[in-house]
Amino acid sequence: MKLLTFLSFYFLIVSQLCAQHLVPLWEEDKIPNYTATDDKEYIAPNRDFNFTMNIQKPEMEIMLPSKRSSNGKAVLILPGGGYAGVSYDWEGTEVGQWLNSNGIAAFVLKYRMPQAASVKTSYKAPIQDAQRAMRYIRAHAEEFNIDKDKIGVMGFSAGGHLASTLATHQEAYYTSNDKVDEEAFQPNFLMLLYPVISMQKGVTHEGSKNKLLGKSPDKKLVDQFSNELQVNDKTPTTFIVHSGDDGAVPVENSIRFYQALVKHKVMADMHLYPEGGHGYGMGIANKNAPKWKGLAELWLSELK
Repeated sequence: MKLLTFLSFYFLIVSQLCAQHLVPLWEEDKIPNYTATDDKEYIAPNRDFNFTMNIQKPEMEIMLPSKRSSNGKAVLILPGGGYAGVSYDWEGTEVGQWLNSNGIAAFVLKYRMPQAASVKTSYKAPIQDAQRAMRYIRAHAEEFNIDKDKIGVMGFSAGGHLASTLATHQEAYYTSNDKVDEEAFQPNFLMLLYPVISMQKGVTHEGSKNKLLGKSPDKKLVDQFSNELQVNDKTPTTFIVHSGDDGAVPVENSIRFYQALVKHKVMADMHLYPEGGHGYGMGIANKNAPKWKGLAELWLSELK
């Protein structure tokens, strides 16, 4: 009996390890828009969550529910951090655990920071990594027990900007070089939590804009990455949450994006709250934070 108990525990641990692991998106010599440097990734000190900075090589954490629980859906998670770093557990792995509990496969992306010394062209690096991540997930869909046509993207704050870029920009930002890149990178659905959307003055989050585009970008680049201007009838169905008292990213970002979706007859579900501030993650550490999980679970369950 003791042996049986031990073996059951052993195989449980092994199955969990197999279902959650980090993978590089590219081999080092194939990372686009990259030059090798001595810079190192590190976790910012004096934080009460894992804020990973100076990311040099993009990686993705794979978090899978059991096959018995899986419903075939998957979500690529893009944590926020103002394009200076990523809130890896707060807006990443904790979100993945919640998705797994609902039978949804989760993939947390550690994307490169635009101003990293290893990046050649700042604004290209994050979207290159996001496009590659989506292609990687689709290329391994059978292995992950998911449906290629049920893969969404979820972004928080600056990660919301990256998610909306992935969902609205039709061009590939790097040259294809292997079988993975034969897959489509457009998500099937989009989830945005207190997102940066616009790069327009007076609406954007200036810190994210400066990191992504530089301090004096030309108007063409500003418009290109103002994603409310990039919405069209191919933009996927979208779920949005934002708070009116957000002092970091104005709620107008979400409003403009929602208006663009409605204009192009894209199904959208937006929830605006009077309070909550910014950066509340799963909404459990801030008493005024929107309790959005139940709404999101219902929305996910009803996706066509």
